[in-house]
Parts: sequence; C-alpha cells; structure tokens
Amino acid sequence: MKNVQYAVVWRRLATVLAVAVLTLSLIAAITGILLAFYYEPTAGGAYESLRLINTEVTNGWLIQNLHSVAGNGLIVISLIQIVVMFLGERFRSSWLTAWISGILLTLTAIALGWTAMILSWSQLGYWRFKIELETIQAIPLIGPALREILTGGSVSTVTVEHLYTLHSYLLAIGAVLLAVIHLVSLLFQEKEAKQADVGSTNLDAELS
Repeated sequence: MKNVQYAVVWRRLATVLAVAVLTLSLIAAITGILLAFYYEPTAGGAYESLRLINTEVTNGWLIQNLHSVAGNGLIVISLIQIVVMFLGERFRSSWLTAWISGILLTLTAIALGWTAMILSWSQLGYWRFKIELETIQAIPLIGPALREILTGGSVSTVTVEHLYTLHSYLLAIGAVLLAVIHLVSLLFQEKEAKQADVGSTNLDAELS
C-alpha cells in the first residue's frame, strides 16, 4: 500500500514539474521575442544593445532578468524532473515518450544556456566560449567541422548570428514543443494509471 502511495506522489510531482517546465519555456520564449525587438546580433552591437535594454528601454531590465531566470530555471527543473521520474520507477516502456521528451528537453535547455554564452559579447562570455571551442574542436571526426559551423571561421559577428539563430529559433521552438509533448504524455499516463487503479479496486471488491 505504501509503495502505491509513494508512486502516486512521485507521479503527481512529475506532472507538477512538467507544468512548471512548460511555463518556464513559454516565459523564456515570450521574453526572448520581446528582447529581439531591441537586440542587435553583431559582435559590436550585442553588448551595447543589451546595455540599452537594461538602462533605457521601459521595463527592459525586468524582461531580460525574467528571460535569464526562466532559462536557468528550465535547466534546473528539467534535471530535477529526470530524478523524480527515476525515483518514481517510471523507466519502463509505457513511459517511453515521457522519458525521451524529458531527456531531450533537458539537453535542449542546456544547449539554450550554452548558445546564450556569447550573445552578450561580454569579456566573460567571449573567453569562456573561446575555451570551450577548443574542447569542441578536439571531438574526433566532427570537431573541426562543428567548430566551423558554429563560428563561421573565427569568433566574430558571424558567430553571434549563428548562435543567435540556433538559440532563438531552433532550440527555443524545440524546447516549447518538447515541454508540451512531455506534459501531454504525463497527463495521458496519469489517466491510464487512474483507470488501472480503479480497475484494481473493483477487482479487489469482487474478490472480497
């Protein structure tokens, strides 16, 4: 009986976290769209445009902070969600969609944070990106080609444009879609679990 109660608690917690993940994804997407009206994806203009957003655009600092908090929160909650699903013993075939979407969502959230690194064109982001490029280049077979795709040859305006495109279009849209799929799959499995619990209760009543 205790195991059943614990399973229900983990299941409900996973669903709540999935709602939180979708909410954070939407907040990050909406605030990202608002920032895009003023952000300039160039090597020289990125830092200055973000400074203007923080100091001169009405509520710009709030929108940028919300975007940052939502992005970091998405990574944290997605990682917690994986742990919750593991503790809830959900690693089985019937939960395959939730597992796959949850893992892909976590990787997408981390990729969103990584691609945002250079978008501020700050000293910290620039040199951190340069260091991590060396790691990417060391990847066997695909390393040099991947570095070329990301940077466009050297770390410059082209690099900012490439990562901005990945961050704002491919990864952001992917995160929202995966969050929706993840939540829908959990709600569907929640419905199935309730039906199974009702069937088990009815069977016990008949046997008694």
